[in-house]
Parts: sequence; structure tokens; C-alpha cells
Amino acid sequence: MPTLRGMEPGRIYAAEPEFLKRQLSEEILVPELPIIDAHMHLWLVRGETNEVLSGTSERYMYEDYLVDAAAGHNIIATVYTNGRIMWRANGPDEMKPVGEVEYANGVAAMAASGIFGPCKVAEAIIGSADLAIGDAIAPMLEASIAAGGGRYRGARTAAGWDEDSTMHFRATAPGLYRSDGFRAGLKRLFALGLSFEALVFHTQLADVLAMARENPDATIIVGHCGSPVGYGRYATRHSEVFAQWRASLAEIAQCQNVSVKLGGLMLRSATLDYPNMTRPATSQELADAWRPYIETCIELFGPDRCMFESNFPVERMGVGFVALWNAYKRLAMGASDAEKAALFAGTARRVYRLKV
Repeated sequence: MPTLRGMEPGRIYAAEPEFLKRQLSEEILVPELPIIDAHMHLWLVRGETNEVLSGTSERYMYEDYLVDAAAGHNIIATVYTNGRIMWRANGPDEMKPVGEVEYANGVAAMAASGIFGPCKVAEAIIGSADLAIGDAIAPMLEASIAAGGGRYRGARTAAGWDEDSTMHFRATAPGLYRSDGFRAGLKRLFALGLSFEALVFHTQLADVLAMARENPDATIIVGHCGSPVGYGRYATRHSEVFAQWRASLAEIAQCQNVSVKLGGLMLRSATLDYPNMTRPATSQELADAWRPYIETCIELFGPDRCMFESNFPVERMGVGFVALWNAYKRLAMGASDAEKAALFAGTARRVYRLKV
């Protein structure tokens, strides 16, 4: 179906400069509140064929994130999350993601110098790992630990799959997390004291539950609120999706070793019609759209196992950095000071073992 901005739901698009310029001005809410951005990316991608973006190319590097981080919110540190950039050009395929860890650690070293400001970007690093190769992944994980300079914390593997081809960015087959090879690779990851970041559609949350029960002492993080899907064949089934998503998360929440990232709903949930928006959302508009999902996650997991994420630059398709964090602050207005401290920094500090 044609859209106003020429976007297809479920795909990541480069941010449009003219669109971003139409962002309505907002005063920073609670500017002193310390924030650890629990999930952000940096990337430099070009052309129509890359695996990250659809449409035009986009650059969002360290200096670009610093501009956003300096806009008024008190971003003290970030968790760099894999975006499949700067992979090694040569060598065994399973070792190529180590290049991204090397790159992220270089960014973190620049941030730690203090020359570019107080925000410690990439103070924790989550990389990629082909855990499906089982025990053979051990050398790659050890190389990532070495490359991370004390900042490498674990891996994220996308396993979203649906029979509807419009879901995009699908795994090649269902059940990746349940496969013997992946489970063996996961054991290697956990044995090294590393964490795992799960990224699936809401229909696959049972796989995350099984993982958490099989590895009760491991640290597992559910990304993007568990990715409730609201487009494709789910576009007219929002109530059904919400009920299924909530029930699945309620089971996972019983596993005390699992935390959840709050955010990342622009792409999958379709709670905001970003392909047809004429300007970025205001914080109030975003808070109203995401409230049922964010509040449900906090209700089920508690503030001590929830952490807010920017998911920038992905979310720039529909909202600016200032409005995004203002929206989260609006959503947390009823929380106590201790609960806010956990949601905005404390949980990320504990889960990622940060000293900021």
C-alpha cells in the first residue's frame, strides 16, 4: 500500500533531514536525571542493497550521537548494540563480527578521554555472534572479549521469523534459539560470563522462556519490549497481539534472570503510523502510543529489571531524541525517585556491570 513518505511498515529507513526539521520544540523534562541509554547503534551504510537500511544511505556515527546526547537530557553513558558494521573484511566468517567490537571499543576509548564531553558512549558493548555453530564459537567470543578492552558484555542474535514475508529481517527459518547448535553456542557464551540479548517477534517469546528456564543463572535481556508486531498480517489484530504478547511476557517475567529493554517500538508495533507522519511525534504523542506496552513491561518485571533505550538512530524515523526521552519521563511520572533511578540508569548499570 503506498504511504505518504514512501515507506513500507517494518523496514528501517534513513532519517529524512527535512522531516526531522519539522520536530516541534520541547522543553527538557527533569534535565538533571542521569540516563544510561541501554541500547543505541552507530552506523555508516550506503545504497539500496545494505542489510540495515532501506532506501537512501545514512551516516550516524559517534559525533552524530554526541549532538543528540548534548541536546539537554543527562546521558551519562550508553550500551553500544551490534548493527553489523565494521566487520572484518577477511578471515573466517564467524570471526568477522570481532571487527565491530574493535570499532566500538575505539569509540568508547575516545569517549572515556573526556575530550568530547562527559557522555561515555559504548561503555558496554554488545556484539554479534553466530552461536548456531555451537562449541566452535568459543574462539570468536574470546577474541571479542580481548577486543572489547573490558567493555564487551555479550551478544545479540536476531531470530525473528514469521510465515508472512512482509515481516522483513526474518531469520532464515523458525526455531533458531531452540536448535541444538545454538543452545551449545549459548552455553559457551554464558560460561564466559557473558549475557545474551534476545530479539524475536512476540509470537516467539516461548523460545526465550525456554532459554531462560534452561539457563537460570545466565543474564538474558529481552529487546524492544519483546517486539509486539502490528503490521503485515497482524495489522488488524492489535487486541489479539497485545493479549498474546502480555501473556508470554508474564511467563518470562517469572524468570528472575531476565530483564527487558523499554523502547524500540517504532519499527514493529505500528502504534505510530510513521510511514504517513508529516513531522516527528511529540513526547506526549509518543507516550500515549507506547504507554500500554511500557507500563505492562514495568508492571510485570518491575523497575529493577527494566531499562529505557533510545534505539537511535532507528527511532529517528518517527521521533527526535529530545522528544523520545521526554516521552519516557512522562511515562515514569508516577514512579518513585528510586524507581526512576532504576529505569533510567540503575538497571542498565547493574545488568551491564557499569561503574558510571
